[in-house]
Amino acid sequence: MLIINEQQIQQQYHMEDAIRDVTDMLRAKQEGQINSPHRTVLDFPERQASALYMPSADMANKISGVKIVTIFPENPAQGKPTTQGVILLSDGDNGEHVAMMTASYLTRLRTGALSGIATDLLARKESRVLTVIGTGAMAFEQVLGVLAVRPIEKIILVNRTPAKAERFGESLVAFGVEIPYVVETIVSSAVQQADIICCATRSNEPVFNGEDLKPGTHINGVGSYLPSMREMDETTILRANKIVADDIAGVKDEAGELIHSAASGAWSFDQLHAELAQLVAGDIAGREAESEITFFKCVGAAYFDLAVAKGVYSKAEASGAGMKVEL
Repeated sequence: MLIINEQQIQQQYHMEDAIRDVTDMLRAKQEGQINSPHRTVLDFPERQASALYMPSADMANKISGVKIVTIFPENPAQGKPTTQGVILLSDGDNGEHVAMMTASYLTRLRTGALSGIATDLLARKESRVLTVIGTGAMAFEQVLGVLAVRPIEKIILVNRTPAKAERFGESLVAFGVEIPYVVETIVSSAVQQADIICCATRSNEPVFNGEDLKPGTHINGVGSYLPSMREMDETTILRANKIVADDIAGVKDEAGELIHSAASGAWSFDQLHAELAQLVAGDIAGREAESEITFFKCVGAAYFDLAVAKGVYSKAEASGAGMKVEL
């Protein structure tokens, strides 16, 4: 088995790799080549914590994977991260466990890649202004995903704590992003200027007013992943001409803003435009008019993790990265 750590992954696997590999996986999903059972969640009520087990298999390439993620909110008080994860890859021909790797960076990267792919299919080609609401860890790869597919000229950063937004901007510069950024404290102004909006918060309440969206705006929503969470308000849901899901089964169970709007009777899951795989395969159209407001809702699925883990394993084998161990 090959053991691959976070630093080794970051050194050789980047956004362009993830966009390519996730795109290929979406095509395979649409062709019926992916087996992705519903994830199993084990709760630890005394810690308000959970462990998630997310399996999937690529039947065409004969490889399977399981991502195991633990979420323990009390950990920071003990100097440990809230979220910890690993991905185990197994050979689909003989069952051999071929690789294990850390999952934190890969989870952020595949989510950013999904937003990049959705943005490419749904955002206006001439989009120039990107607004980022929520500047936590997940947001960084959201920016990189959008920059990979659109010629952004200005980045607007919004956070409840402006100093955190400023540090986020400094991190972009340190990474090599040369596009100017500004920290905006008035959310309505940031939304009104945006061609593309990326939301990556854990908010239980909508983070902007849908009335502020200008025609032609594209939105990526990746932060709310529980039925109780709502990054978007009902106005945004109702104004969106097209709502696209990363995984339809997943959003029906986990996308709080959509679940809320369906429960109120204002909207129905029957009104979903498509699953992202359908757009990638060309079976359903993406953006068709300049004035359309489009919304990509992402809650994640195991086969996205399998896509990037496969890519990392392939690169590590070719480069000699990682540590080989005998089981």
